[in-house]
Amino acid sequence: MDSESLSRSAGIYRGWYIAAVSALSIGAVLGTAQFAFSLFILPLEEEFGWSRTQVNGVLTFGVVSGILAPFVGNLMDRIGARWTMAGSIGLLAIAFILRSTTTTLWQFYLFSALTFASTPGSTMMPAGRLVNVWFPRIRGRMMGFVTAGNNFGSMIAIPIVAGLITMVGWRWTHVALALGLFVFVALSVVVIRDTEEEVRRERNKRWAPSGSDSDPPMRSDEGLTVQEATRTSAFWCLVVGMTFQQFVRTGIVSQMVPHLQQVGFSLASASGAMMLLAFFAMTSKIIFGRLSETITARWAYVTILIFQAVGLGVMISSIAPAMVWVGIGVFGLGMGGVGALTPLVITDLFGLKQFGSIMGLVQMPVTIPVILGPIMAGMIYDSAGRYDLMFGITIGLLVVSIGAFILARTPAQRN
Repeated sequence: MDSESLSRSAGIYRGWYIAAVSALSIGAVLGTAQFAFSLFILPLEEEFGWSRTQVNGVLTFGVVSGILAPFVGNLMDRIGARWTMAGSIGLLAIAFILRSTTTTLWQFYLFSALTFASTPGSTMMPAGRLVNVWFPRIRGRMMGFVTAGNNFGSMIAIPIVAGLITMVGWRWTHVALALGLFVFVALSVVVIRDTEEEVRRERNKRWAPSGSDSDPPMRSDEGLTVQEATRTSAFWCLVVGMTFQQFVRTGIVSQMVPHLQQVGFSLASASGAMMLLAFFAMTSKIIFGRLSETITARWAYVTILIFQAVGLGVMISSIAPAMVWVGIGVFGLGMGGVGALTPLVITDLFGLKQFGSIMGLVQMPVTIPVILGPIMAGMIYDSAGRYDLMFGITIGLLVVSIGAFILARTPAQRN
């Protein structure tokens, strides 16, 4: 047996463990902190007598994630993904414990703001660094796998959270979720590594990707600067398109469970519908990630926006429950691809030269739907007793977003 074979028999490439922990952590964080939020709406209203607008107001604190992201990124550059990820997940666990003690609305807002503060350092930011470090040659496929953890985790979190609320109430459910998150803190500390020296030590182990120590296929010094990008119509079309489509997440998905219960679904059926939504969203990342290689990421994005609009239309126009389920599936296929396609669209249009800065600028206006979406949904429900108008407004915004992406053509400098 030669020395290479002996080396490869010493163990499995650590990158695979890191990718798995990253995917599961993203699923655990977003599944419990965001995707399962709607399951807590009715219990909170029943105990405290808060209006739907008051409860939804907490979602506006999602702006905290955007504000803190640059600082968390700087921290990760200094201390690494391992401790950033572990600390951020630990912060979320502490926030859940604090939220279980809530007695007033301001406390609920404050403790929930901590959950949003934990998001940048526990989800895509460390995952992006880890995938690039450990899988430079196949980072596209691996990023799809890791981001699918969001939907897989959400699909698992929904029935767990719903069952816990039914059995032990919303307060002890928060405590139970916090204990589960501490497990991921430990996993992050034990498994996550991201230094070049550690990668070099692992590259000869079994299942190590070929060329993992080579330069990435796309040159990082090619593309437009921030100043050049902001002078293009494509940049501003992208800003409009991505901002408007975010009303789907902030104004629709966060209210999906109470909406489904209002149209006749039981809590169990509504939870099942959310699981179906998460499943199709996970599938969407794989399907449209692959499709983007054929028709470009921009046209793949247009396609998922159409799926979202059609799915919402089917849901609000259907009388038969079976068609509502169809609408949820179509909507999920559209919604899930957003996370996978967003960085691909930006890279296609502007390159990697100042990718991070351009992406940050494009996503900055997303704070608008984060603030307005939940408040609009709550006010519409409180005044009309239904969400139909919110669905209709969101479909209209998706139509504008579709038009913006169609117009966002590759700048002449890139061509």
